[in-house]
Amino acid sequence: MPVTDDEWQRVPLPGGRACWRRVLRTSVRDGVQLVADVYADRPDPGPGPVVLERTPYGRRAARTSDGALGGENPPAPETVAEVFTRGGYRIVRQDCRGRGDSEGTFVKYLNEATDGYDTVEWIAGQPWCDGRVATMGVSYSAHAQAALASLGAPHLAAMFLDSGGFASAYEAGTRMGGAFELKQATWAFHRAKVSETVRTDPVLRASLESEDLQAWFTRMPWRRGASPLRFVPEYEDYLLEQWENGTFGPYWQQPGIYARGFYDDFPDVPSLHMSSWYDPYVRTATENFRELGRKKHSPAYLVLGPWTHGGRSHSFAGDVDFGPQARLDGSLAEHYAAMRLSWFDAHLGPDGMAEPPPAVRYFLMGGGSGRRTAEGRLDHGGRWHTATSWPPEESANLTLVLGSAGTLATACDTCDAQGAFLEYDFDPRDPVPTLGGQVTSGEPVMSGGAFHQHPDDRFFGVTEPHLPLDSRPDVLVFQTPPLTGDLAVVGPVAVHLTVSSTARDTDFTVKLVDVHPPSEDYPQGFAMNLTDGILRCRYRNSFSEPEPMTPGETYEITVEAPDTANLFLAGHRLRLDVSSSNFPRFDVNSNTGGTDVGERRKVVATNRVHTGGRSWLTLSVLRPKPEGRPA
Repeated sequence: MPVTDDEWQRVPLPGGRACWRRVLRTSVRDGVQLVADVYADRPDPGPGPVVLERTPYGRRAARTSDGALGGENPPAPETVAEVFTRGGYRIVRQDCRGRGDSEGTFVKYLNEATDGYDTVEWIAGQPWCDGRVATMGVSYSAHAQAALASLGAPHLAAMFLDSGGFASAYEAGTRMGGAFELKQATWAFHRAKVSETVRTDPVLRASLESEDLQAWFTRMPWRRGASPLRFVPEYEDYLLEQWENGTFGPYWQQPGIYARGFYDDFPDVPSLHMSSWYDPYVRTATENFRELGRKKHSPAYLVLGPWTHGGRSHSFAGDVDFGPQARLDGSLAEHYAAMRLSWFDAHLGPDGMAEPPPAVRYFLMGGGSGRRTAEGRLDHGGRWHTATSWPPEESANLTLVLGSAGTLATACDTCDAQGAFLEYDFDPRDPVPTLGGQVTSGEPVMSGGAFHQHPDDRFFGVTEPHLPLDSRPDVLVFQTPPLTGDLAVVGPVAVHLTVSSTARDTDFTVKLVDVHPPSEDYPQGFAMNLTDGILRCRYRNSFSEPEPMTPGETYEITVEAPDTANLFLAGHRLRLDVSSSNFPRFDVNSNTGGTDVGERRKVVATNRVHTGGRSWLTLSVLRPKPEGRPA
């Protein structure tokens, strides 16, 4: 039903509080009208700073990523808005094009630059705005912020980007190492089910409700007309366009999904970049923080917590608990809304209204008892640290060499003889299952977080018998002896591999694992995943100019995994798993050298990892304090 501008309406809140809301329509450059709610502390407010959030999820929908607030988890949008309006801000929550009540056709990511720019400039001209428009939001709403900033919106005043804001969607969030992140498929399916087209057509709604998404994940890769989205072609088209564009080219260099190409155009404004160790956007947050901090005079900030995507009000991720400090609430601020308000006050409020936070705040996982909590999770522990840069200024590189006996060693004199290697058969019909990790929006086929790398019935694609992943013949395991002292790994993770294959193209995956020793609660120990990466070998030299492999020829490749921060306690082992698949997080390489979408054949590849000093792991570690504990 068409939405029209209305008058200011009083919105009552618990405890006798209230805020005022008005619906407004904004016309963007192509004539499409976008619908927004404007919140203020009184009707017809005078000019003041505005904070804009743009969302594809419904501007009045409560979202768990807003955290706990006032007894609500998740809080209603007006509950969050009132925190800011009480502080003197006006809040604008807008439905993205083709979503909620806004007009137009939704195409994921690619309209947000111009629509966001036009919205910011429209807001700046309203009588209730003083010309300063800040932005905030989580996930897609963070991507939308970076999108409008890429066009240099003149009235943009500050940005609070949480769990998104693509530095390069090709390298994190949509693809990684040339492989496609299949959370894009689950996201598209769930968004299609609640789209206006589907909601208003009972037959179409029944069609999508009858689809078995898990079954469709056994029929990969999808083809046009042969996917669970075949009845909603606008969603199938944009998903398969992302998937089909396997090479880095003009598609991936558009504003909205490639901030890296537009940093010089970003307004010189304060920015905060936030992510979680079990979130797909760690790499996005660290790159945006580093590059905007380097290129602009305005300060940039970085916050990295131990959560899953937007789960900052929890102390756990998956089957692991990180202790009471892990929650944002009560550690970094009273609650998430208070944290954002204080940050905006430091940069948009009167001088001295609030102190800016440290440049970097990160959570170092580890240090817990290793026992099972009352909720049945591993007590891994951890605590917050601050730094002035990322990686922290006191960090240094550590190199560990991979040995054919499954060793990780610091000294090359323990390496194998020249010519040593390990090899395995990679069958794309039997991929290594995803057990947690940096995953979001993947339900019902995958969930993010830290898990014992020992599958059970909760995980998609696992079969009896339920044995540890390191027992699979297609998983190479390299690990240290039990550590004699604590080791804090903080920063990037990169694995240099010398490889060969019988295929014209194949993948190599890496996973960093903290191996807890056996205990009364965990008699088989607990192999906790930290971070993982992948490389599709045709892109070993260039993402824009793929090169097939010559079967049997040796190549040197580097597989990067997103940054992490973990304290490996004495007695633990540091482990690296190397394989060729991680499904359903990433699409599976057919090993044929064919296309990513529509390929009907799959072949087994025999893949080799050459040792003898030719393959190694590089970590960033903290230099220990004199008493042996990291800072």
